[in-house]
Amino acid sequence: MAGTGRILLEAQDICVNYGAIAALSGFSLKLMEGEIVAVIGANGAGKSTFMNALMGMVKLAGGTILLDSYPLTGRTWKAVQGGLSLVPEGRRVFAPLTVEENLRIGAFTRKDAGDIQEDYDWVFSLFPRLKERLTQYAGTLSGGEQQMLAIARALMARPRVLLLDEPSLGLAPIVIRDIFKELRRINEQGVSILLVEQNAKQALLLSHRAYVLQTGRLLKEGNSRELLQDPDIRAAYLGQGA
Repeated sequence: MAGTGRILLEAQDICVNYGAIAALSGFSLKLMEGEIVAVIGANGAGKSTFMNALMGMVKLAGGTILLDSYPLTGRTWKAVQGGLSLVPEGRRVFAPLTVEENLRIGAFTRKDAGDIQEDYDWVFSLFPRLKERLTQYAGTLSGGEQQMLAIARALMARPRVLLLDEPSLGLAPIVIRDIFKELRRINEQGVSILLVEQNAKQALLLSHRAYVLQTGRLLKEGNSRELLQDPDIRAAYLGQGA
């Protein structure tokens, strides 16, 4: 699903410090409604810090985050209420709870109980394996199944923007391929997606536009297909020369 041209989420000159260390230094990004946007960069570039900043989980040293042109307050529950839903790095499913209980937690902020069943049906259409494991404890699932559950749990909040922090981390290539295929389907069904990812090739193949983050600063941005062919990006992030 291509972007509509309306800015849904905007980060303006975001700065985050950890003590004397600047994790983000004036990073800006726009996500149009209907888009998939990727942020790529090496480990330590500030990608996860940026996601945590969007969700209000780290304090900004400067900058503004806008959702539909309205500032987010830095409170995580306000971000969720506004329509942001995060799939955290490392999945972080609730291991002692069942698949069904994890999904219910994803929907806990919602008041439209009658429509929640529709979303169960939706996430099971995306990830049929979860329906087969509905009563299984999340901690006993494979890594790929846990990532499916983490995405499904985030979708149960019915987000406008799905945030994904390193969704391919620790997964086999065939599992990554399947999950990224479902992310495209999720986008086609109306959910805008912002992902940060070390696997630059997969991220650029999935996304419409991308930003390259290097030590907390913007290095490059542009159309994802064009960045895939950029000699500097290929050399630095795809393991290929010009």
